Amino acid sequence: MALDPKRLARERRQARVRKRLRGTDARPRLCVFRSGKHIYAQVISDQTGRTLAAASTLSAAVKPQLARTGNREAAKQVGTLIARLCQERAIRAVIFDRNGFLYHGRVKALAEAAREAGLQF
Repeated sequence: MALDPKRLARERRQARVRKRLRGTDARPRLCVFRSGKHIYAQVISDQTGRTLAAASTLSAAVKPQLARTGNREAAKQVGTLIARLCQERAIRAVIFDRNGFLYHGRVKALAEAAREAGLQF
């Protein structure tokens, strides 16, 4: 089976960034994953290995408001939701992990929406 070179390149970027980023309980890691149809965001504490908050375009709070799930508007909704969930759990600051994806388009829209909603990076 041939390996996808785009996927391998993303995994290399992901490993390179991940060796420097570690989420703590005081400042967890906001990890973003985007697929062709959806975008997902998790706030993770690497010290305890737990997911503290999670949001995606499949979340019940976001899904009914969206006509399409694979665009920047959907990413902005997810960014706002993850920031609100973090504030409910008294998380004010996070480390942003773009997970090997370019900081552009939907990933950038999610990050900017989370910042506008009150999360500090």
